[in-house]
Amino acid sequence: MSITTTIESLGHKGEGVAIIDGQRVFVPFTLPGEQVAISVDGNRGALAELLSPAPNRIEPFCPHFGTCGGCQLQHMEAQSYAAFKTELVEAALRQAGLEARVERFITAHGAGRRRATLHARKDRAGYMQLRSHDLLDLDACPILVPALRRAPDIARALGAAIGECDISFTATNAGLDVGIRKAAKGVKAEKLVPLGNALGLARLSLDGEMVLLRQQPTVSMGRSEVDLPIGSFLQATAQAEQVLADYVLTAIGKPKSVADLFCGIGPFALRLAEVAPVYAADSDRAGIGALDKAVRYTKGLKTVTAKARDLFRDPLTRFELNFDTIVLDPPRAGAQAQVKEIAASKARHVVMIACDPKSFARDAAILVQAGFILSDLVAVDQFAWSVHIELAATFRR
Repeated sequence: MSITTTIESLGHKGEGVAIIDGQRVFVPFTLPGEQVAISVDGNRGALAELLSPAPNRIEPFCPHFGTCGGCQLQHMEAQSYAAFKTELVEAALRQAGLEARVERFITAHGAGRRRATLHARKDRAGYMQLRSHDLLDLDACPILVPALRRAPDIARALGAAIGECDISFTATNAGLDVGIRKAAKGVKAEKLVPLGNALGLARLSLDGEMVLLRQQPTVSMGRSEVDLPIGSFLQATAQAEQVLADYVLTAIGKPKSVADLFCGIGPFALRLAEVAPVYAADSDRAGIGALDKAVRYTKGLKTVTAKARDLFRDPLTRFELNFDTIVLDPPRAGAQAQVKEIAASKARHVVMIACDPKSFARDAAILVQAGFILSDLVAVDQFAWSVHIELAATFRR
């Protein structure tokens, strides 16, 4: 049985919200103001018919939109889309007691995402369907870089050979870096070597262990070319990495020393070292090794001291934070332990990059309570047509 109703607002997951019998019901792929016919199961609604479309509705460009569980917002025109994502950031800050406005919304989709993870079975491969354990057999994904066009076919070939698994793809300077995870026990790595060769992969790994290396995958960062370790973090789009790096370089000014914490393989450290000595730390030992090697092979950099250190359990203490500027780029969980030490230190200048508005707001509130002023808040949209948003901000006291 379908119910006719009006969509009142958008929830933080990009789903339309209808009020039915006093209860909020979440309806994917709908927009505020639309009259819709929906089926209802608890607090979840499914669009049965769009009776009156909103003026800001546009035609999705991907034929899989609405079935695929990947993109949520392809039906929303650009201005509304930017406003929705901006509000995700500002709402998180308000909930943390901070009044701050996003000063710039920067689109950083670039040529598309250079990373993707597909699910494979014996007979198909793709993304999961919306709110389902059913797999959408994918012919192509238009939000990926052209170099990943073959990813669904490669995933199908690997799935046909070894059965159910997850397959991560990264487009690198050397070609495709492919990692298999969650495969059935007993998969023989040697069985994959001829297949990896036939598929022309630069590298193939199984559960983090290298199976095949035809050419070392590398990525360009500033003046450097960096070996990409298996499983190390990389920004989703190359343009977003450049936008964030440009932000950091502008925000630091002309420091005599910089700490780059949660530095990964060095997207900021390698660029920062063109202007100042850098202390770089991250828990990813292989990533730190790759950064160290890149520094040795890049001419004209200031000193980079790269250390493997778990900044969640062992943050730099207030007594160690003797740097003109501190740059932070933590994972989704944020940097609470490290930020508390920064707040208690004599540090006066912090530049923070974040991929989760809520953890960013929590950490920003700690700095503001310690006397820092938040400024130049920007939203960087690299996770196109999803509800994820990257942000950057500067703090001074």
